[in-house]
Amino acid sequence: MLPPAVSSPVKQPSLTELFVGFVGVSLSGFGGALPWARRMIVERKQWMTAEEFNEAFSLAQFLPGPNVVNFSVVFGTRFGGAAGAAVALAGLMGPPVLIVTAIAIFYSYYGDLAALGRILAGISAAAVGLLIATVAKMAWPLFRTGSIIAPVLAAIGFVAIALLHVPLPWVIVVLAPVSVAIAWMRP
Repeated sequence: MLPPAVSSPVKQPSLTELFVGFVGVSLSGFGGALPWARRMIVERKQWMTAEEFNEAFSLAQFLPGPNVVNFSVVFGTRFGGAAGAAVALAGLMGPPVLIVTAIAIFYSYYGDLAALGRILAGISAAAVGLLIATVAKMAWPLFRTGSIIAPVLAAIGFVAIALLHVPLPWVIVVLAPVSVAIAWMRP
């Protein structure tokens, strides 16, 4: 569990604000909720700085399971304990479960239509664009610190996974302790 943020620019969100915020993320995040979660938390509500978001998301990514779901629990816990985790998770998961159920029923009747395939291809392209934009926004704080260490570790992770096809758990087992050791040694 992350300690409460001392440097967060605004007040702590209430449980209602957490729920409504994550409902908004879930309803906006077709194809991926991470870009919308970051936009809501860092840019609109300013509940976390970009660096705090990256740290919390790093923890969520390290845990097993879907990253943004893990993040909602980590974030909710940070600002509201167990109740915060529950409302953030309910806000994130509730609307998509209802929507996907309705879409599944619709798809069972109309899934063979060619137009539907073209629509889904367009939605996929938009989702990839959102993901690339979010990765760029999350990487920017690493590069603007002036330290070369974080970008080098990020590049090593990228090369290992994307180009060398090293399994993610092995990359985490190696890079996580290295990252922690480097952070521990830095003043």
